[in-house]
Amino acid sequence: MTLVSARDLVHDAARRGTGIGAFNVIHLETAEALVAASAQAELPVILQISQNCADYHGGLEPIALATLAVARRAATPVAVHLDHAERPELVDEAIALGFGSVMFDGGKLEYAENVALTAQVVERAHAAEVYVEGELGEVGGKDGAHAPGVRTDPVEARAFVAATGVDALAVAVGSSHAMTDRTAALDLDLIARLREALRGAGEGGADVPLVLHGSSGVPDGAIAAAVRAGMTKINVSTHLNGFFTRAIRARLDEDPRLVDSRKYLAPARDAVADEAARLLRLFAGVES
Repeated sequence: MTLVSARDLVHDAARRGTGIGAFNVIHLETAEALVAASAQAELPVILQISQNCADYHGGLEPIALATLAVARRAATPVAVHLDHAERPELVDEAIALGFGSVMFDGGKLEYAENVALTAQVVERAHAAEVYVEGELGEVGGKDGAHAPGVRTDPVEARAFVAATGVDALAVAVGSSHAMTDRTAALDLDLIARLREALRGAGEGGADVPLVLHGSSGVPDGAIAAAVRAGMTKINVSTHLNGFFTRAIRARLDEDPRLVDSRKYLAPARDAVADEAARLLRLFAGVES
């Protein structure tokens, strides 16, 4: 296989009533781990690069080119996606670099401004045949914007899709970003109502898949139930970061004199690959 569009992976999962894993790249080792996880699980995966990640690397291009190169060498279907871009110019850069999908995050904006900016992004992205994810109803926790009571309204969600033309929609249903314990409770009834509201709401009468952000804080059983209720794209970052960091700590504790970073990054990469493969199977409803 080679690099594919998230459009294909998300809509294929939606048709089958399963979930597709979308995992955040932090650096080259995580990109390699996630492609290894896809091969291990024999399932597709979406590699996501966030605005924060791009800023950490001094710009989108270095980490994007590395991630795209890793994806193109994969033996399984792999997509590369821009995650949580709050700057429209970053979306334009991702499109120019060859991303097949982007997320414009206007979730913190007033509704009218979110609609206007998202619609502009969609128009440019669609002209380049790039798939667009939007956000409605701020997902709590990001950069201190914890808002546990916020929920996405199904009627407003359908109106937002009609006004912007987004292809997928991230919704607030009870999860929160950057959680390190898996205790979040999802509103499964709301997920089902959102899924029904977005049937046929997309371009040409297409269904618009739902995206769950903040999945690191959601237990396995709740994620599986959310997929059954209608959630399709499942985003995970913090949970996998924990596996990476714990593996490094364990390796350095074993050998405090270790100085070659490859000797502690390699087991961390393997730990992420194993857990990401398990999550891919969970989301897809495949027995481990």
